[in-house]
Amino acid sequence: MAEITSPFPANTPHNTSPFSIGLLLLDGFNAMALQAFLDPFRSANYLRSRTLYEWTFIGVGDAAVTASNGLEVGGLHDVSEVGDSFDLVVVNSSWGPERFAQSPVLGWLRNCARRDTALGGLDTGAFVLAYAGVLEGRRAAAHYEHIAAFRELFPDIDMGEDLFVMDRGRLTCCGGLASADLALEIIRLQQGLELANGAGRYIFHERLRRGDEGQFPTTGEPVGYSVPGRLRDAIIAMERALEQPVSIVEVADQVGLSQRQLERLFHTHTGVAPVRYYLDIRLDRARGLITQTELPVLSVAVACGFSNASQFSRTYKKRFGLTPSRDRIEGRVPFQFRSFPSHAGI
Repeated sequence: MAEITSPFPANTPHNTSPFSIGLLLLDGFNAMALQAFLDPFRSANYLRSRTLYEWTFIGVGDAAVTASNGLEVGGLHDVSEVGDSFDLVVVNSSWGPERFAQSPVLGWLRNCARRDTALGGLDTGAFVLAYAGVLEGRRAAAHYEHIAAFRELFPDIDMGEDLFVMDRGRLTCCGGLASADLALEIIRLQQGLELANGAGRYIFHERLRRGDEGQFPTTGEPVGYSVPGRLRDAIIAMERALEQPVSIVEVADQVGLSQRQLERLFHTHTGVAPVRYYLDIRLDRARGLITQTELPVLSVAVACGFSNASQFSRTYKKRFGLTPSRDRIEGRVPFQFRSFPSHAGI
């Protein structure tokens, strides 16, 4: 990846004004992303013994807002009263970003864009920026569980699987701990590598990851376990052929294995046959589209490789215990009470 250029002016020792960040917390926001994003700036201030960065917590109205894990944050500044003079505005949202498609925050974000304010999004914040129309012609990042829905809703915006993306005044991130990587990269660009390293060390961040490292580990899983490379390649091949599924024989051919060898790999490392695993991938994508978009059920079925809506609904209910239309309603219950599908233990 080419060297990233800073989307905002450097905060040098000659510039005594703190770099101001507006943090817009939408209902259901990602609490981990908030903490991970803020603490590198807090650490940078501490290590330099001056206020390099300052931030304001913003909400829609002045009521407290609840994160996806149930954490409640009060004392927010109403978006209608904070103005648009920040250096950087960051939208933090998680499940249900479509609820803000008609929100008053969209006009505020457009005003900020007209003032050349840098705009960012954590987790599903890219959706809100896209609804506001301020991501046109740019690349973006969002949490992997929402990438398929984003691509369906905004086909003209380049959505990859990056940890974070900086593109001409727009900073988007998949959320979680990767938010710290984005913050540390901002510090590196503005203050230099020494302070970025110091801030990372202070919060015990193992290393500064580049945005293009991707959301999926290539050498090992977080707990140290790594599946064989050919099994990983097979899963990737399946994920790339969701709308028009290929046969297991074709998947095996693509990764240089016989069908029997591939089946053995899947049984050993996932506990299920490759055909079942492939079906689960398609259904997981379908559930994301059902609960995160307003696409018709038939459109979701086709996008996930099912020939008709009735077959799709039967298969969907068998996997998740309720029909797609019902899941569209119940899948939007309060965030802390949700459970989500997983290949584990199936």
